[in-house]
Amino acid sequence: MIQKLYLYSFVAALGGFLFGFDMSVIAGTIPFITEYFQLSDTLLGYAVSSALVGCVVGALLVGKPADIYGRRTMLKVTGSLFLISAIGTGAANSLTVFVIFRLIGGVAVGGASVIAPLYISEISPAKIRGRLVAITQLAIVTGALTAFFSNYLLVGIGDNNWRWMFLVEGIPALAFFVLLFFVSRSPRWLVKVDCIDEARSVIQSINHDADVDQIMNDISQSLNKEIFSKGVVLFKKPYRRLVLIGIAVGMFNQLTGINIIFYYTPTIFKSAGFGNEAALMQTVIVGATNLIFTLIGMSLIDKLGRKFLLILGAAGMPIFLGLFAYTFLNQDFDGYFVLIYLIGFVAFFASSQGLVIWVILAEMFPNNIRARASAIGSFSHWFFNALTAFLFPIAVSAFGVGYIFGFYTIATIVSLFFFRKFLVETKGKSLEELERVVLR
Repeated sequence: MIQKLYLYSFVAALGGFLFGFDMSVIAGTIPFITEYFQLSDTLLGYAVSSALVGCVVGALLVGKPADIYGRRTMLKVTGSLFLISAIGTGAANSLTVFVIFRLIGGVAVGGASVIAPLYISEISPAKIRGRLVAITQLAIVTGALTAFFSNYLLVGIGDNNWRWMFLVEGIPALAFFVLLFFVSRSPRWLVKVDCIDEARSVIQSINHDADVDQIMNDISQSLNKEIFSKGVVLFKKPYRRLVLIGIAVGMFNQLTGINIIFYYTPTIFKSAGFGNEAALMQTVIVGATNLIFTLIGMSLIDKLGRKFLLILGAAGMPIFLGLFAYTFLNQDFDGYFVLIYLIGFVAFFASSQGLVIWVILAEMFPNNIRARASAIGSFSHWFFNALTAFLFPIAVSAFGVGYIFGFYTIATIVSLFFFRKFLVETKGKSLEELERVVLR
């Protein structure tokens, strides 16, 4: 029984692996696509952020189809889009074609960032839900590390190295699509669409120790079908405050500067005086740190809680962001201090915000608005991700790296006070119990 729960969670989390790979593979290709497409700073920002525009679209639009057609169906759609994007981007012969297929991949990433953790949260028992949903983040960082390492291995194969860096994503994309035919549909979605017998069967198959009648009753009571049918309810009481908090969580996640680091790590290391190969190798080290501390966070999330980890991360990250900014402001690149500061920052991020954001967005909303509200929180994440990725090369030319990371330092300090004041601890409660807490 429990094996099915882990299998379904693993398959859904493959969407996170593709998310991490797709978003990180661009970092190693930047010098090569810049030369091949003859990109200016503005066009480079356009090329890098094109996928992020797709992420914004995918995250914003996936909620309603997920309510209508189901979580599993929409994961299948994202799997097919990942495959199309990998092939099309690797074969692109013009910037326009490159951007189109990166946009398609971005739509897949945006959709997967909402639906994968949402699906896992809806099949998981309360006592281990945090760890299971966090598998998505583990998959994301594993995908990112795989992309970094793959780039490192492929960098020396010749002029078409950047094409193969994109094309290899097609292998896990195909596996993800095929494996989705072997997982069940979400029981909470099945109750929502009145497939009661199937929902009961799924709950029994993945959680045989549960009181199935009680779970079914709780789910049914939490679903207000009249509210579910109204698209305007999200920004009205009693849901407006929750949705605005979700938007802020997505925004603060990006205002740490984390994805700027992962998109532009080789570029940052090169600006500190390292060569191409050394810069890519240090990118792998940063990715490995991300993976290790994600595992540490996973071991703590259901013990210490989501809110505690967020506050801990928001207290630790500004220290290393500030040191990183100071180094660039003073152009003091002696030794490996830039790498050390990045490792410290990524360690705090990976064990807190990186891990917790997808858990929080997947579980903080009531059943009848969860898909759409989670989509809005994820939309916020991707909107600020796209905005910062597009502006970074331009801002570096105008102000330099130091001032940009000084801004991220301040924003992360502000997030500490926000998390303390507005977030509710969600560990150890069923989704229906959480609904009663957050709507009081």
